[in-house]
Amino acid sequence: MSELKRTPIFPGYAAFNGKTIDFGGWELPVQFSSIKEEHQAVREAAGLFDVSHMGEITVVGPDAVAYLQHLLTNDISKIKDQQAQYNIMCYPTGGCVDDLIVYRRHETSYLLVVNAANCEKDYDWMQAQLETYDVTVTNVSETYGQIAIQGPAARAIVQQLTETDVLAIPPFYFKENVIIAGQPVMVSRTGYTGEDGFEIYMASAAALEIWQLFAELDTVLPIGLGARDTLRFEAALSLYGQEITADISPLEAGLGFAVKLDKTATFIGQAALIAQKASGTMRRIIGLELIDKGVARHGYPVLKDGVEVGVVTTGTQSPTLGTSIALALVNHEVIDETTFDIQVRKRVLQAKKSTENIL
Repeated sequence: MSELKRTPIFPGYAAFNGKTIDFGGWELPVQFSSIKEEHQAVREAAGLFDVSHMGEITVVGPDAVAYLQHLLTNDISKIKDQQAQYNIMCYPTGGCVDDLIVYRRHETSYLLVVNAANCEKDYDWMQAQLETYDVTVTNVSETYGQIAIQGPAARAIVQQLTETDVLAIPPFYFKENVIIAGQPVMVSRTGYTGEDGFEIYMASAAALEIWQLFAELDTVLPIGLGARDTLRFEAALSLYGQEITADISPLEAGLGFAVKLDKTATFIGQAALIAQKASGTMRRIIGLELIDKGVARHGYPVLKDGVEVGVVTTGTQSPTLGTSIALALVNHEVIDETTFDIQVRKRVLQAKKSTENIL
């Protein structure tokens, strides 16, 4: 068994009673206090996340735009300097290699932030697609640390720790060389919780000091993976390996806003996605709320009139609603149905379709 990887912030967990688990080969905190308390802190005030395990890959060179247009589903030509964009990287089949954020520094320099467990796979895939493009693709993950400050009070808290006007950063924009704790960092108005806030990138060597600076504030609560998952789930944000996989396309996952089928540049998987959309037989991710008492978990079958019509991708008890909710991938024939059953071990539980996200 290989040794678990640790982020540069790992030594800071113990002072806040961090309970760690194996998360995709990383030793990361699942919780510091309780999942419910941490969840509520982000919804009502501010929470601090160590997300230094995420992968960072740079794309630099004269053909950076052309290369990324071919590689990704969204339209890279639409983003400006210091702007970020959500993207999907697809296989020729239309399935997902990964979902990621692209940061444009300038026309020939981009930073891609990818899922931790996919970083090596993504990097190898990107290298394989270089063809004749004049770009250099570099995995710089080990040089970066990353934290996230999320919640209604998050932006104001960050502003208190820097002289730079970070409150002026619009959603999905970023600013580099912001000084926090004497260190230059990149502050991005992005997140994975459904709340406002920032994700902050810094040199790996500075990550622990900056994390501790925030963690020691009375107005901020350290947050683990447990609440990170319930937060993103309530906001219906996709998780790779569950709502999107190599066998689930971004269109099936409801991520069509990040798929520009008509952009001028041809991208990998475009033909398959066009055909999928035109077929009229596309599966879709839907939201469900359980009527019966119980919890639907990933992989549980979804039934209609006793026939299996889909599968739960994520399910848990919603801390905000106090009810059991789920996301499920279902066949196109039942998209408009309003009631379903979920096979929970030996029990069959009734569920109703949710017409909107919780947030």
